[in-house]
Amino acid sequence: MSVGWRWLGRVPYADAAEWQRARREDVIAGRRPEILALVEHPRVVTTGRRDAGDLDAVRAAGIPVVATERGGLATWHGPGQLVGYPIVDVGGRGIGVKRFVALVEDVLIGWAAEAGIPAGRRDGHPGVWVGGAKLASVGLHFRRGVSMHGFALNLTADLADFALFTPCGIPEAEVTSASRLGVHAPPEAVCAGLAARFAEAVDTATGRH
Repeated sequence: MSVGWRWLGRVPYADAAEWQRARREDVIAGRRPEILALVEHPRVVTTGRRDAGDLDAVRAAGIPVVATERGGLATWHGPGQLVGYPIVDVGGRGIGVKRFVALVEDVLIGWAAEAGIPAGRRDGHPGVWVGGAKLASVGLHFRRGVSMHGFALNLTADLADFALFTPCGIPEAEVTSASRLGVHAPPEAVCAGLAARFAEAVDTATGRH
């Protein structure tokens, strides 16, 4: 069965995290189908399982900091950024964790290429890059083979808050957005096409080892 999707609109980060955890338990138990949830968040900086570095300036600016169980370091979410949360039984589909992370990156790179943005990977640093600038972050967590957390694609976001900390722990990295690269698309307008691309990629990868 293909992965469905749902646009949840602008949702506080804590509410989205609670929703993900509940939905993942339902997928693990077989009560609910897999889904790609697509959202925007109010301004927030989230941290992963490793040391996120100095976030005092973030807190001083009144931006909440939330610790999560995902991989990766600190990143920002806010209006104009499309955040995707795939709740997918990666283990049951026989995809494998590393391949699923690469699949998410491939989906974002494919969307960017279709929009005329020459995006790709950067060795040693997950996510999607345009030269030395990061266009999208990817950080996932798996329990019993089912994913949560996901990706954050900068579309029309104001990137000023990224100057308050070291995004993803890479001091020399810049952050960019689709609008800065000449592609003006609000998150809700991107959802259907990106979700279709994601579902097709998961279907193609299912069962391949």
